[in-house]
Amino acid sequence: MPTATLPLLEHVADLVVRVAAPTVVSSSRRVIGINGGEVMGATLHGKILPGGAEFQVIRADHTTELDARYVIETHSGALIYVVNTGFRHKPPEVTESLAAGLVGRSRPDVFAMTATFETDATDYLWLARNVFVGTAERHPDRVELAIYQLL
Repeated sequence: MPTATLPLLEHVADLVVRVAAPTVVSSSRRVIGINGGEVMGATLHGKILPGGAEFQVIRADHTTELDARYVIETHSGALIYVVNTGFRHKPPEVTESLAAGLVGRSRPDVFAMTATFETDATDYLWLARNVFVGTAERHPDRVELAIYQLL
């Protein structure tokens, strides 16, 4: 019988991603522009550049498929492309409260996600060679993420 060890997590960074109001494309699709943000960590520190977006598909069971794509500029000027994916399942009334700007003040919208990175910057190639997971909390004007490397 295999004796796999339980994976460990190492904190990489906390992110604050500032977002625009959703563009409702259809009853099952939203696009949310990314206006910028901050990246704060011991090994990854910098800012999120404006111009990215989160693409959402809302399923019939109220599960939202999340796909956010944006660029980090590190404190040293390196550029890192980021893709965050995940699933969020909330009852319709919570989703409606979030759209109305109410969730995040009294009841945050928390979910899990994965992150992948792409860069040519030598100091950050380790990001493209490892597995990352995280938690995220959705607020009306931002998403706060905690990113961890799976060891």
